[in-house]
Amino acid sequence: MKFVDEALVKVQAGNGGRGCVSFRREKFIPFGGPDGGDGGYGGSVLLRAKDGINTLADFRFRRTFKAKNGDTGGGNDRTGASGEDLYIDVPVGTTVSDAETGELLGDMKVAGQTLKVVEGGKGGFGNAKFKTSTNRAPRQFGPGLPGEQRTLNFEMKVIADVGLLGLPNAGKSTLIRAVSAAKPRVADYPFTTLYPNLGVVDVGEHRSFVMADIPGLIEGAAEGAGLGHRFLKHLQRTRVLLHLIDIAPPDPDADPVEDAKGIVAELKKYSADLALKPRWLVLNKMDLLPQEDAKALAVQIVKKLRFTGPVFLISGATGEGTKPLCQSIMTLLEDVAAGRESQISGGHELPKAPAKIATPRKAAARKVAKKPANRNKLAAARRKTGKAKVAIKKGGRPAPAKRKAASKTKKKAARPK
Repeated sequence: MKFVDEALVKVQAGNGGRGCVSFRREKFIPFGGPDGGDGGYGGSVLLRAKDGINTLADFRFRRTFKAKNGDTGGGNDRTGASGEDLYIDVPVGTTVSDAETGELLGDMKVAGQTLKVVEGGKGGFGNAKFKTSTNRAPRQFGPGLPGEQRTLNFEMKVIADVGLLGLPNAGKSTLIRAVSAAKPRVADYPFTTLYPNLGVVDVGEHRSFVMADIPGLIEGAAEGAGLGHRFLKHLQRTRVLLHLIDIAPPDPDADPVEDAKGIVAELKKYSADLALKPRWLVLNKMDLLPQEDAKALAVQIVKKLRFTGPVFLISGATGEGTKPLCQSIMTLLEDVAAGRESQISGGHELPKAPAKIATPRKAAARKVAKKPANRNKLAAARRKTGKAKVAIKKGGRPAPAKRKAASKTKKKAARPK
């Protein structure tokens, strides 16, 4: 079934039933008077959140829903039957808004939650309601009020605790296959996921969370590049975002750091609130590089990004490093549920104190830094031995001590004898 997360639906409530015009006619009871009953209420239209539905595809084929009208009132003061309410089942996580005004009508977050979107019309009065002291035989009746009608915009946002964010081919689908029972399509050639996938990650007895894999985001998505920002709404309900970075991209000219910065920029363009969500860095595909090289490259990427949050080095294909990642996510979610501050500060795969890589320029800078200390030691040694004079460099100016001595001799020579 095709994944559909938006739908436009027209709903109409039932009209109220017409009132009845009737007079009481019984043997031996003269002047019985009016006894026409009121019409019944029209049925309302209500939305109901239901588990087991993960798409709005049903609304592609049926776009109009109408509740039943109320019945006409009867004699002997009988009120007409009200029209039956119409319930429309929608996926959990659907937001409902008025398509004409843009007003948000409700958010279906919990299974079984109901929302009345249009109300049925009120039934018309029978002629018994128009009886007065001066109008004892009224023949008026109410026609019944029409039911409300609206055009609704359904927008589904998947309910997940963790969302995967990253470029196409960063390994998001591979990761969700490795940690859950979800089976999104993966292959050893470049392509992107076309619709979100959900997977339940089990990390122990009665400990699990839901992970959402959305289609990859590329630079320029705000201008409509790729699939645009269409699927980013599915990350708005998540507690934490996992930003996946491919440390061994197939393109040798690709820069993981610049690609990661571009993803963050697109996230901020879409929603400032979404950009402020907790975001962890997950460096994927470590199995494609030697272990030491993968760790060294991961350290360089984190330094260039100036990232201070939790960082994990994993391989979605082999499952290496995924268990500590899932355990940390579960701990964070439990802390948030209990109102505690999370103590997770960093990943478990990167070295805490990475070795600094020396370059020729840095080595030269170290030598220059050591020169002043050597000069001070040399000057102290010369003071002890009485050799305070410093040789004049070729083509340079004399040292301060020689300049002072030369000025004194000039002054003495200038004095009159």
